[in-house]
Amino acid sequence: YTFWGKGVSQGHSDAVRRIKGVKNAKQYTCPVEAALEAVRSGSMPELTTRQKHTRLVYVVAEEGADKAYIENAIKTMPNYFDEYDTTVNFISEEEFNKNHSGLAHGGFVIRTGKTGMNKEHTHVIEYSLKLDSNPEFTTNVLVAYARAALRMKANGVTGCKTVLDVPPAYLSTLSDEELRAHCL
Repeated sequence: YTFWGKGVSQGHSDAVRRIKGVKNAKQYTCPVEAALEAVRSGSMPELTTRQKHTRLVYVVAEEGADKAYIENAIKTMPNYFDEYDTTVNFISEEEFNKNHSGLAHGGFVIRTGKTGMNKEHTHVIEYSLKLDSNPEFTTNVLVAYARAALRMKANGVTGCKTVLDVPPAYLSTLSDEELRAHCL
């Protein structure tokens, strides 16, 4: 299970800014707390897109813009908002600049499973991410994988690879000795 947010979606924000009458906008993806708790309980629910996340949008409208048109265009936008419960808030440019200028993001990846002869034991592992700057974090991840690609090439590894094929030690700036001394 993957839950994103609460955090800024740069792509969704850009899509809103392209709507006629929108001067500026920021969209936050928010996990639905009840869905998070259901997954964390180990009940292994089947969840729809709408059940997992909501969308929260802050819009600075151009003067004289049709706010009803803008709200409808956002809520019905295919592949962005139409599968989510979306709240649209119209705010001033001053409030936008004060409260919505960052690019924070985060999320949770939760894996559940059952073991035992009768599947009587439930297991849940959860990873979380809290980012002040999603673009900075993403850049660092790309640099780490470039570093790993160089190391793999130096070891004779070639061909197409996924992130699952890359040894975690190759991502680090630390030497093997430093990793063993400080990370094990």
